[in-house]
Amino acid sequence: MHLPPVLRTFALAFALTAALPAPAADRITGSPFATRSEVYAPHAMAATSHPLATQIALDVMKSGGSAVDAAIAANAALGLMEPTGNGIGGDLFAIVWDPKTKKLYGYNGSGRSPKSLTLAEFQRRGLKDIPPHGPLPVTVPGTVDAWFALHERFGRKPMADNLAPAIRYAREGHPVHETIAHYWARSVPVLSKWPGFREQFTIDGRAPRTGEMWKNPNLADTLEKIAQGGRDAFYKGDIARTIDAYFKANGGFLSYEDMAAHRGEWVAPVSVNYRGYDVWELPPNGQGIAALQMLNILEGFDLKRYGFGSPEHLHLLTEAKKLAFADRARWYADPDFFRTPVAKLLSDDYAARRRKLISMERALREVQPATPEELDEGDTIYMTVADPDGMMVSLIQSNYRGMGSGMAPPGLGFIFQDRGEQFVLKEGHPNAFAPGKRPFHTIIPAFVTKDGKPWLSFGVMGGAMQPQGHVQILLNLIDFGMNLQEAGDAPRLHHDGSTDPAGQAVAMSDGGVLELESGFPYQTVRELMRKGHTVKFADGPYGGYQAIMVNPHGGYIGASESRKDGQAAGY
Repeated sequence: MHLPPVLRTFALAFALTAALPAPAADRITGSPFATRSEVYAPHAMAATSHPLATQIALDVMKSGGSAVDAAIAANAALGLMEPTGNGIGGDLFAIVWDPKTKKLYGYNGSGRSPKSLTLAEFQRRGLKDIPPHGPLPVTVPGTVDAWFALHERFGRKPMADNLAPAIRYAREGHPVHETIAHYWARSVPVLSKWPGFREQFTIDGRAPRTGEMWKNPNLADTLEKIAQGGRDAFYKGDIARTIDAYFKANGGFLSYEDMAAHRGEWVAPVSVNYRGYDVWELPPNGQGIAALQMLNILEGFDLKRYGFGSPEHLHLLTEAKKLAFADRARWYADPDFFRTPVAKLLSDDYAARRRKLISMERALREVQPATPEELDEGDTIYMTVADPDGMMVSLIQSNYRGMGSGMAPPGLGFIFQDRGEQFVLKEGHPNAFAPGKRPFHTIIPAFVTKDGKPWLSFGVMGGAMQPQGHVQILLNLIDFGMNLQEAGDAPRLHHDGSTDPAGQAVAMSDGGVLELESGFPYQTVRELMRKGHTVKFADGPYGGYQAIMVNPHGGYIGASESRKDGQAAGY
């Protein structure tokens, strides 16, 4: 697969370190490899996958906005500037640290399936899986609702002010960044057949090129209506009526009534303690607790003694992932339809039982989920913002696969997500398709506290990579002593082939495939193969990381993903 120059440079940098002892060392300092220094700032910090979005977030906070105001403004801009990963046609999840109450608050901004679409309709069409594009995988977009819910509780500036930078860039234009241009070009041939996409997301049928100016006046109009009319302008006004007519005309099921009925919900984050650090995720329908299950299993092993990049480190990480993902496929679903046994899945006793299934000598080929008796009781953006008052926001937002479904209603300037692809077309499964139901979700924000105080707001976007990425970042920081930027730049692994909660894959029977980024010692690769792992090299499935840490000396520390176009900056 062709990689853009920025990713080729990154891959080459890691390749040059492959023969060095793990962890890969910087040739000048001897420290673990990092593409840049950490960013320090005394007052506020933003880390996003686009430099202009980062600057927007800082401008909002400099003018008196809260971290939530800044996050909304940056997210709106990312929907314009990085449509390959997100937009107002998708869903949003967030975790907010409120310095006034000294508590974490979670928001589940995921939308539901159309009420007029049934499992029987998929069966009538002879479908075994929900297709990735077109009208069938479309669910109600939850992002705009989430913006207004977060703003109502934690915002300080008018929403019109928060959306103004994105509206201005949409009208005046902005230069497309390198990695975004690469993924945009990959999506155009796939999605151009769907009505409205070519007209609104190409230049004469092609993707915009690196550095080329891109405007989206239709999105500017939509955001202006939202700024003036609030959330109801999107869910109950002319926008919703345009959406209704578009899907009726193009074989879809999403209706005005589906839009008008939508509400996200505030949820309580859940946590486990990993070596003295409380790691927080949101409960299902998302996959965040998979990261917590992995950490619970791994806490029983002395990873620091084994060392970063050792065969033991990567083997244990992979085996813990297999065990957690077996439960992910079986037990994670919309809590309105199925009660996921979260407390049992995160219990120490259950982690100890699962840990005993790991052999240090041999890779697991098949993994069964927990039995009911034991438990009785993929494209995205991630960003994080911290303000001068101590409020911190961990936010993730997505259209799901690629640029989404390809369905782009005329004159609105955004693409609908294809999140419904994550349903299972199998009666009786917790994640089985049903009208008005939220699908299993991959996007997960994360947060870490220590001794009841905020320590880290972070995330790693990228489908099933996300729990694996969360765990790898935390191991790098806590077990291997890396700094915030080193933790993100260190080479990653991605295990593929676990049983899938969406039903597109059969149960794992061969151990899956372990994909390793360049930078791990070759002797580690050989030893993993001896343990029975199928090891391959792959371009690009390793996610996108942003992070903000509280500086114990005051202010914040920021880090940004070197595999993306992003930037961490502060003031």
